[in-house]
Amino acid sequence: MPIIASMIIKRSIKPQIEQSLFNGKIVILYGARQVGKTTLIKEIISSIPDSIYLSCEEPDVRDALTDQTSSKMKAFIGNLKVVVLDEAQRVQNIGLSLKLLHDAYPDLQIIATGSSSFELSNKITEPLTGRNFSFVLYPISYAEYADTIGRIEAKRLIEHRLVFGFYPDIVASAENLENKLRQLAEDYLFKDVLRVDSVRKPIVIEKLARLLALQTGSEVSYNEIAQKLEISRQTVLSYVRLLEQSFIIFRLPPFGRNPRNEITRFEKIFFYDIGMRNALVDNLAPFANRDDKGKLFENFFIVERMKQYQRLERRAKNHFWRTKDGSEVDLVEKDNKTFGAFECKWGGGSIATRAWRNAFPNVPVSLVSEQNFADLLLSNEL
Repeated sequence: MPIIASMIIKRSIKPQIEQSLFNGKIVILYGARQVGKTTLIKEIISSIPDSIYLSCEEPDVRDALTDQTSSKMKAFIGNLKVVVLDEAQRVQNIGLSLKLLHDAYPDLQIIATGSSSFELSNKITEPLTGRNFSFVLYPISYAEYADTIGRIEAKRLIEHRLVFGFYPDIVASAENLENKLRQLAEDYLFKDVLRVDSVRKPIVIEKLARLLALQTGSEVSYNEIAQKLEISRQTVLSYVRLLEQSFIIFRLPPFGRNPRNEITRFEKIFFYDIGMRNALVDNLAPFANRDDKGKLFENFFIVERMKQYQRLERRAKNHFWRTKDGSEVDLVEKDNKTFGAFECKWGGGSIATRAWRNAFPNVPVSLVSEQNFADLLLSNEL
């Protein structure tokens, strides 16, 4: 297995961030802990003179940026062109502080990162309206992985990645992967979520994440989960939202234009990183020995399509489709240019599309399998 720790994994979002600099806006980079935000930002500013990196995990940095005047904050930063505020959500009232700095010193390029959008975005949305560009950094994409180790090798190792995922430290490791992934999940996965005041029973949110992991690719009943966890449905919805805003999970809503025939009540839940999902259910068995291959492949393809859209600087709304009689399509993508549908089957084979063709005769369903997924994900066309 290739070791790529010494290689530079080129993140496809880097040029987009660089192009946004020095345009009179604050740049905000969201993303889960350990997905490489700090590494990427340090790489970007390494070629920019008069730049500084500040971690808002440090008490002195937080103190210098909390409830201070713009002149005092500028004195702390100094005469620099670029300042990076890593994990900016750790600063109380950070939105107001950034607004004051930006308005008083418009030539100062501020880059703020945050691993919990429920904290950072809530603190900056109103103060920074019209003053920022925002981006999301995902775990390493399949395209970035293939660019680093080669397309042939990337496809050869896909079963390994479907077990251990695409977090940078995991991709760059060749030994003790089980322990490293479990440690990553234990140390970082819930770190931001458990800081929220409304999370009064931390063990419940961890149990919720495991329940959702077990239901990957299936429609989720929040009422059923509430009964199992002995909490209210509203609390379940609130905790799901926190997990989503911490970039642990994302929701896939149903798609339909005929509510009579299509099920629109339940959502599906998927994980931004399949390795984290596997660690949560404590199953890191080899892919060939697993009975959840279909779920893992479906989750992998859906999140990789999201990364592909980002790479190509496009956006689409993602859904699944299912009728009352059980006809289903795994992924429906729709934006102002494209309308596509995909059915994921690791081993290939035939797919039942009659119900979909009847409802949407001009939109074919593409079969995604171990044979063709790489071509789809590495393409520069959607």
